[in-house]
Amino acid sequence: MKNKLFIILFLSATTLCLPAGAFAQDPLFTQYFSAPIYYNPAFTGIATGVRARFNFRNQWPQLPVSYKAYYFSADIGDRNLPGAGGLGLMINSDNEGVGFIKNFEAALTLGVRIPITSFVVAQVGIKASVKQKTINWDDFVVSDQLSEKYGLIYTSAFTRPDANKRVFPDFAVGGLVQFSNETGNFTGTVGMAVDHVFQPDESFLGTTTSPLPRKWVGHLDLVITATGTGSSSLSSSHGMDEALKLNPGVIFISQAKQSNIEAGLTLMKFNIYLGGWYKGTFGVGTSNSLALMAGYRYLFAEDMSIKFMYNYDLPISGAMMGTGGAHEISLVLEFSKISIFGGRGGFSSPGRNRGGYEPLDCPVFY
Repeated sequence: MKNKLFIILFLSATTLCLPAGAFAQDPLFTQYFSAPIYYNPAFTGIATGVRARFNFRNQWPQLPVSYKAYYFSADIGDRNLPGAGGLGLMINSDNEGVGFIKNFEAALTLGVRIPITSFVVAQVGIKASVKQKTINWDDFVVSDQLSEKYGLIYTSAFTRPDANKRVFPDFAVGGLVQFSNETGNFTGTVGMAVDHVFQPDESFLGTTTSPLPRKWVGHLDLVITATGTGSSSLSSSHGMDEALKLNPGVIFISQAKQSNIEAGLTLMKFNIYLGGWYKGTFGVGTSNSLALMAGYRYLFAEDMSIKFMYNYDLPISGAMMGTGGAHEISLVLEFSKISIFGGRGGFSSPGRNRGGYEPLDCPVFY
């Protein structure tokens, strides 16, 4: 109980300091591989076809505050596009500051593809978005409303500010390199990105500024097929005869005075996903947790599938003990042969013209 009270008071103090330029951090999804464009716009159109992704995260459910994040993105990869990359749309929203502040973002993303060799491809991307930040001043409790004996009983003399909304543009850039061996049973992706490039002012009050801190992201993941030669993930028997696939990965995020690292492994066999990931937060509010993950993929047809993933973040040490951890779900729809601009349908991957393989459907970072 004391731990919960400390967390609530800490978060409340942070909220009250926001107009004066206090630090803040974007919401983070454990299933980063199910929300790739959120972290790096260079993933826009990384594979041909259309993909739609939905993510929901319920953070610290045992606290009497609302910390929920919603994410949606859709992107198309078409090699007939100028730049042979892709176009994407991203929408996300979340609550912060003990639920007093609500954020909403709508963005367009663009990916440009740069072939290097038959087995190495680079992509660069940009995100341009409009962000809206709103605050409900009526939900704040001011000190002159409180009685030492009876609690919240007085009417405050505090005059709520008229400014309760802030709208501003925001930008992100990123790059990545995707590589593979000739047989296609080993692929990897490495990249980095920076969000809030120009550090827009998100202060509600005109008398002060509050720059949105830049967010730096670095990521690396591998997909290894235990046996076989990297055959199509949309194979006969609805994928039930596929070889075991392993997806180790790591992502590092740094923003303001806090850094986060996530590393782990996900397995896929018989269309079933199982994984375990370590998550560490360092700086302000140091904590450690273990994410346990499970999911299932259903193939409607050779070029159409749906993937559902669930994970629970179990706190194992630090200030977040006793908060209930976090629940997160994702839903990914894939239509691999849709082509709007007349480009090549099906999947696309480095070296496909030699090895004849297609990229693996294990939850890599795209």
